[in-house]
Amino acid sequence: MEGGITREQAALWESYRRMSVRLGERIGRELARGAGLSEAEFEILEALVEAGEEPVRALALRCGLEWEKSRLSHQLRRMERRGLVVREECPEDRRGAVVRVTEVGRSLARRARERYELVVRRYVVEALTEEQLEALGDIAESVLAGLKEKDEV
Repeated sequence: MEGGITREQAALWESYRRMSVRLGERIGRELARGAGLSEAEFEILEALVEAGEEPVRALALRCGLEWEKSRLSHQLRRMERRGLVVREECPEDRRGAVVRVTEVGRSLARRARERYELVVRRYVVEALTEEQLEALGDIAESVLAGLKEKDEV
C-alpha cells in the first residue's frame, strides 16, 4: 500500500496520539497546580537553569527549544512580567539579547521539576517494563533522527 498505512498501523498511531495528548494535558495540569507554570515556561526555565549562572543568548535558547522567534519573544515577555526571567542586551552583539533566570524563576523551576518527574514516573516509568522503556527510547531516537534527516533536505 503505497502512501498509506494499514488499519492496524492507523490503530497503533491513534493509540500513541491519544496517549501523547492525555499525558501532555496531565503534565500541564500538574505543572500549573504544583508550581504555577505552563509547560512553555517550564521548558524555558529548565534550559536557563541548566546554563547555571551564565545568561543564555536568546538565539541559542530559541534554537535549543526549536521554537519560532516570535513564540519565544512573546513567552519571554510574559515571563519577564511575572519576574521569572530578565532580558538584557547582549554585550558581544548589540542586536541580540541574553536571558537570565531570576531567583523566583529558579525556585519555581525546582518545584516544577519535582512535579514533572513525579508525573513521568507515575504515568510512564511505572506503567512500562524496563524493556518497554528501552524500546520507547529507541523508537523516539529513530523517529527524531528521521525528522532531522528530512529537515536537512
